[in-house]
Amino acid sequence: MFNEIVLSQAANGVVLGFLYVLIAAGLSITFGLLGVINFAHGAFFALGAYFGLMLYQWFGWAAVPLAPVLVAVVGMLVEIVLIRRLYGKEPLLSLIVTFALALLIEAIIRFIWGADGKPFSAPPFLNGVFEAGPLLMTSYRVAVLVATVLTLAALWAFLVFTPYGRILRAGSRDPEMVEMLGIRLPRVMTAVFGLGCGLAAIAGVLAGPLWNVSPSMSASAVMPAFVIVTIGGLGSLRGATVAGLLVGIVTTLTIQFYPHAAGAAMYVFMFLILLLRPRGLLGERWERFE
Repeated sequence: MFNEIVLSQAANGVVLGFLYVLIAAGLSITFGLLGVINFAHGAFFALGAYFGLMLYQWFGWAAVPLAPVLVAVVGMLVEIVLIRRLYGKEPLLSLIVTFALALLIEAIIRFIWGADGKPFSAPPFLNGVFEAGPLLMTSYRVAVLVATVLTLAALWAFLVFTPYGRILRAGSRDPEMVEMLGIRLPRVMTAVFGLGCGLAAIAGVLAGPLWNVSPSMSASAVMPAFVIVTIGGLGSLRGATVAGLLVGIVTTLTIQFYPHAAGAAMYVFMFLILLLRPRGLLGERWERFE
């Protein structure tokens, strides 16, 4: 019985971990490629959940996949109007500006949708339970796991194997060379920020039926994202993936066996990792450009 509980909670931790990875991946890409600490990342996560809920209420689940696209467009507009002015500046400045942006987005969400939490039902065909031996999970959690893995695999393939992905990575390392090749770097930066916001929105849509859709859900996403990016290593997508899974498993097991410490578990875990690896598990040198 004990082993079954541990196995089921570990499986739920993997699902939570992959959701955290998806959130942290967008944050890691934004920092690693743009050098911007985006504290508003959790607000885009919440915006994705609300856009998904709105599309679900209007058109059904078939329209929900459009929500991350809409959030990515909003993110690109924000980059053009505001974030672009922060490149090459002190990281503290981007932290302050994006923190103010997060407060603004949350205030807009409260004004449009209200401050109360809203239910977001899973698709009817995913209301069952998945059972494999001692492992017991809801069908929706299994679907979330599959969706996050496929999204992260597609992101990795895009960055590694496509010309556009190589341009994004090259622009973060040597922007002057990219511009000399005739590629307009501002457009690349806009696309990167939109991609990061879109990833956060995908996580928000998937988390909607699992979490309560409310304005405060942004805080529930941004702090684990920063913890995961710190543990994995700033700018390291592989590190964020490993750290997200570890944080998810540690969090769910702590909730099961010592719930009073659940809120502090990931911070204690981060403290222990940084004692051993100050640059994170797979931290890379980040070359800041002017």
